[in-house]
Amino acid sequence: MVPIREPKTYSIFLADELTLVREGLAALCVSEPADGNGGVRPRFKVVGQCSEGAAALRFIQSQAPDIAVLDLNLSDLFTLEVVRRIRETNIPTKIVVLSTRRDRKTVVEALRCGVNGFLLKSAPSQQLIEAFEQVLDGGIYVSPEIELHKIFGGGPKSPSEDPLQALSAREYQVFSLLCDGVRAKEIAARLSLSPKTVDTYRASLMRKLDIHDVAGLVKFAIQRDLISSR
Repeated sequence: MVPIREPKTYSIFLADELTLVREGLAALCVSEPADGNGGVRPRFKVVGQCSEGAAALRFIQSQAPDIAVLDLNLSDLFTLEVVRRIRETNIPTKIVVLSTRRDRKTVVEALRCGVNGFLLKSAPSQQLIEAFEQVLDGGIYVSPEIELHKIFGGGPKSPSEDPLQALSAREYQVFSLLCDGVRAKEIAARLSLSPKTVDTYRASLMRKLDIHDVAGLVKFAIQRDLISSR
């Protein structure tokens, strides 16, 4: 049985490179009453905001908010690297990531890193509150628009069915950043790796995908709806 939580105000931290997105999320958070009956005390209080991964990591490490909402593609330090470091230190903060991607590999890698919620940016606003409630109760939240039976049902797809499944977690992170137009030197900084190590991952993932340049990687990603063609 899920324990009943007493009404209280939970601390929320927001990280997204777009100020307008953060302000919209903040307004949504404070509009939710703590008692669910229109009371004046908000259920959620935004205690901090930032636009970069390293700043998000510092805040969470020092303040340990109840929930951190992180865009999946934060600059400066890659979001899943932020999550990995937080989980290594056993900080109890629940982490909900916001993403435009819904492919199997992205969702699985995020959950493996230790996120508690995976929310699509195209989702209706009420799903954010639903995600908060579920992760605070100890559960995992994934946007209903993501077809979980295709992600988790029937066992993992073989590399012959989906070559992305052959990529390691690090290789997939490098792949994602390359497709987003991030240069190798910046990828190294975002993932806390040496440039030489990034080059090694890039060569390995290209060999596994049988793609031999970044333009080919981008085309591959567009075909799989991992990035927009615009």
